[in-house]
Amino acid sequence: MIRKILLKDLSLGPRSPMILWALVLPVVLTFAFRMVFGGLFNTEPRLGIVDLGDSDVTEAAAQLEGIEVTFLDDAGELRRQVEEGNLDAGLVLEVGFDDLVRSGAQPQLQFWVGGDSLASNRIILGVTALDLVRTMSAVDSPVDVSVVPIGDQGLELSVRMLPMLVIMAVAIAGVMVPAASLIEEKTRRTLSAMLVTPAQLKDVLVAKGLLGTILAILTGVMTLLLNSAFGSAPVAILLAITVGAIMMAEIGLMLGSWAPDTATMFAAWKGGAILLLFPVLFTIWPTLPQWIAKLGPTYYFLQPIFDLSINGATLADVAPQLAIAAVICVALLPIVMRFGRSLEGRLVGEAKHQRPALTNA
Repeated sequence: MIRKILLKDLSLGPRSPMILWALVLPVVLTFAFRMVFGGLFNTEPRLGIVDLGDSDVTEAAAQLEGIEVTFLDDAGELRRQVEEGNLDAGLVLEVGFDDLVRSGAQPQLQFWVGGDSLASNRIILGVTALDLVRTMSAVDSPVDVSVVPIGDQGLELSVRMLPMLVIMAVAIAGVMVPAASLIEEKTRRTLSAMLVTPAQLKDVLVAKGLLGTILAILTGVMTLLLNSAFGSAPVAILLAITVGAIMMAEIGLMLGSWAPDTATMFAAWKGGAILLLFPVLFTIWPTLPQWIAKLGPTYYFLQPIFDLSINGATLADVAPQLAIAAVICVALLPIVMRFGRSLEGRLVGEAKHQRPALTNA
């Protein structure tokens, strides 16, 4: 019976807005995050160069570290890129620029800075441009500038946002799909009709849970692939996603068994989602006390996924956290069963109330 119910739900999937949204969500989130965090939070100063005379400055700029250098062919295009904020600054080298500098002349150096660029990036790029020009002069620079990073070098914000993408994809598919499917069965009274057949409520719950688990695994893998973050340990990552998908599906079954309608379901999700999402805040802002993140159940599969995808961890490194996540999944099973028995009791009560009404009619 479990197989029949699952196949029925999968066959109806293309017509379910919730399932379609769960499958589209990873693509939408990835596109949105890349549009926003791929540009606004770029950590390296961005310098554009137009070389009209084959200057040695261009070759030296290509060797710069810590600065993103882009070479363009047209000064007008460079100005447009700076004005639109795609570059922090632009440098135009005129024809014969190197010869003029070496002869002691003072050629005009066209150096444009973006009005929306960070002040720190303007200073860095301004000093860098002058230093590149000084390397061609016969006069030695009065100072030798050395940039020394202080403290640990953190990951880019776009990378630290990966757990947010994963939890949104896995939670929407794992929690909302089985919950919405159960509620739809209740409101249409197909669940009561189904229980008249040899199917039992536990069969329905298992089938709905498998539906959420399968979709959550699919969307989790899709999210990592779209963000080129599947890492070098695909088996370990798949295991972590599977554990997380099971955990989310169990929560979805509890929500679907309890909520009488979709409005209540969404209200509960708005209020309770913070308990599932808050561990990702400690990846985005690693200076926060990390022990707080461990209070959230989703931490124990999100952190392994992050470590495996980004930090090059192995299955042995994340095994203790995944073991805790597995224990949480096992601990949730009796709670899911209790919610299921409560739902079954309500369905039986509704059936008893309907029988006298039919008899009187």
